[in-house]
Amino acid sequence: MIGLLALVFAAIFFGAAVYINWAEHPARLGLETPATLAQWLPSYKRGFAMQASLAIASGLCGAVAWWQSGNILWGLGALVIIANWPFTLIAIMPTNHRLEAMLVAKDASQARPLLESWGRLHGVRSVLGGVATLLFLFAAA
Repeated sequence: MIGLLALVFAAIFFGAAVYINWAEHPARLGLETPATLAQWLPSYKRGFAMQASLAIASGLCGAVAWWQSGNILWGLGALVIIANWPFTLIAIMPTNHRLEAMLVAKDASQARPLLESWGRLHGVRSVLGGVATLLFLFAAA
């Protein structure tokens, strides 16, 4: 049962990440740059809280499922979904901080390339969520 929870949390994480990359962020980029930047910040903060929680819940459930069953796929899925944390902290956060500084300074002149880069970086989170979901699905099969 705990493994199925890992799968559900990973699948929700994956769905949210894909939605951001395929719908929300491209729509946001259709706005003028100052509006894009202003919309990005509250959206990112809410999305971060949701996805961070899902990654932790999925990773913990996957680790417990691995411990209980000995099936390495649960452990691999847990590692992959948790990999979103260090990836976000190391690769995405510097971009986030630069974007936040531009918003505070009310200077969005350099924001567009950073926002486009942010979308590509977030795509890695989508891939990690998809891989974790598949690993958990195979473990459950």
